[in-house]
Amino acid sequence: MATVKEMRTRIGSVKSTQKITKALQMVAAAKLRRAQLAADAARPYAQQMSAIISNLAAGVSGRDAPLLLAGTGGDRRQLVIVATADRGLAGAFNSAIVRAARQKITALIAEGKDVKIITVGRKGRDQLRRQFGDRFLESHELGLKSPTLASVKPIAQQVLDLYMAGQFDVVTLIHCHFKSVVTQTPVAKQLIPAQVETGNGPTALYDYEPDEESILEALLPQNVSVQILSALLENQAGFFASQMAAMDNATRNAGDMINALTIQMNRTRQAKITTELIEIIAGAAAV
Repeated sequence: MATVKEMRTRIGSVKSTQKITKALQMVAAAKLRRAQLAADAARPYAQQMSAIISNLAAGVSGRDAPLLLAGTGGDRRQLVIVATADRGLAGAFNSAIVRAARQKITALIAEGKDVKIITVGRKGRDQLRRQFGDRFLESHELGLKSPTLASVKPIAQQVLDLYMAGQFDVVTLIHCHFKSVVTQTPVAKQLIPAQVETGNGPTALYDYEPDEESILEALLPQNVSVQILSALLENQAGFFASQMAAMDNATRNAGDMINALTIQMNRTRQAKITTELIEIIAGAAAV
């Protein structure tokens, strides 16, 4: 059994850990608000971009359609972009995204597809490289800064260059969709060819100047950057929400452990005092 001194040392260690987890929880809570506002602000822009592309796509077909919209006509060569965080201490946030990516990649390989991987975030790179190291093309890290359109541009440009060079038929992005502070869901979104949303209701008719093909040629590359930026902003909000919840649980568990250790230490100390008193009384009686 541990001595009173050893228990006191352990309690001090747990208290130090509790201070760290509490501080991380407060920092995550402060950053979550800004990240959530950024993710909410990016959603309408990305959704409207998709709606405009769908409207424009209704006016083009066949050979007139840009390559980013029409595709190559096949789906054998697949590029999967996996977006995670660079840091941990966020519960199952990164693991959930990696699990969804692993399932997607494994299913594509089972179908006989040629799959390559680009990761955005150190945690996704470290976990996927163990199993799919030979399929990696590139790994990007965003660091501690919030994602911006300027920081996303090199990633989007690399994807566009590879696609226009004929190396891939389909590009899929896997990331976290931020629903609420307690719910973050991994999702897979097809970036290339651009997905066209079809609605059942009537749609507005527009006269475009210049023609639809020219606008799509300029808009589709920009759409790749916008969709990646929106996904990374969703990831950031989900990461801070998961980290806040994880650190809150860790702080509570540390408090429970401190209480349990304190009770055990008091019992050990009381047992030691009782033993010493019995020895003193026994010695006095013997005299």
